[in-house]
Amino acid sequence: MKLTTPRWWYERHGRHGRVTRTLLKPASWLWAAATARRVARTPGEDVGVPVISIGNLTVGGSGKTPVAREVLRLLRASGVEAHGLSRGYGGRLEGPVRVDPASHSASDVGDEPLMLADEAPMWVARDRVAGARAAVAAGAQALVLDDGHQNPALKKTLSLIVVDGETRGDEWPFGDGSVFPSGPMREPLKAGLARADAVILLLPADAPGADPELLALFGALPVFVARLEPAGPPPSGPQVGFAGIAKPWKVERALKAAGCDLKDFAPFPDHADYRVEDLAFLADRAALFEAGLVTTEKDWVRLPPAWRSRVTSWPVVARVEDEAGFKDAIAAVSSG
Repeated sequence: MKLTTPRWWYERHGRHGRVTRTLLKPASWLWAAATARRVARTPGEDVGVPVISIGNLTVGGSGKTPVAREVLRLLRASGVEAHGLSRGYGGRLEGPVRVDPASHSASDVGDEPLMLADEAPMWVARDRVAGARAAVAAGAQALVLDDGHQNPALKKTLSLIVVDGETRGDEWPFGDGSVFPSGPMREPLKAGLARADAVILLLPADAPGADPELLALFGALPVFVARLEPAGPPPSGPQVGFAGIAKPWKVERALKAAGCDLKDFAPFPDHADYRVEDLAFLADRAALFEAGLVTTEKDWVRLPPAWRSRVTSWPVVARVEDEAGFKDAIAAVSSG
């Protein structure tokens, strides 16, 4: 069963969910200890090419996939045969398998690899080392590892941490610092940052600059500010939006900020499998408002093929403000 992300996870002062948070603390200590033990005991396999890890410190929702797409784009534009490697969360194939958008579905390989496979070679493998070796054998000169910060199986050349830099009132990217399941953290902040080489602070296109208090948490680590920008305008006319991502409320905000005439919005759990009854509900809401349906690119690839013509996909891309400096950072790794 897939669960909706609790919004109280991201409350800086934990006013809501306080009892639940307290009850879950012992499980959080066990989770953090298991992660630390796994990282400490696994040296990491060197597969002979640079490995750039795109990870985060929280459970979903930071924007890793758009950043992975941007790193792949920049590497390939510079002449490096870069391939992506993912666990393929939500897919049934264990791999290693190269994603084929023409024959694979999200239920085969996961939604994120399927999204990226139109732009760069993508590999799915539960066993990251086996997947990396398959990619290298197929000609990969560099690997972009999606969601690999807490997975120590591969030796990383560059570890990038993606942080959702949007702060609103009591909403804070790390909540009160609690580790899952009492909070959003995969591991304590200090432990995760200690293994990072740089931070990608991801902001909405219309947000002001980075929060100085948030920046101060990263100490001496290099920080690259990136903007999450729509690849195009939202559809015209009245729309009903929906999203099954870790923070669906941010999609609603972004659509409104982009000028979408949004009549209603339906949140679903992260990586939701859209059932017949879910689709019927969305069709009813759209009919009620005489509106179209709009969703994220990641949700769109999970829809049944017959439904894709009825729903508009609204893609977003990550663009680093200091693109020249960021290109230099990843070029130094890929050529080293």
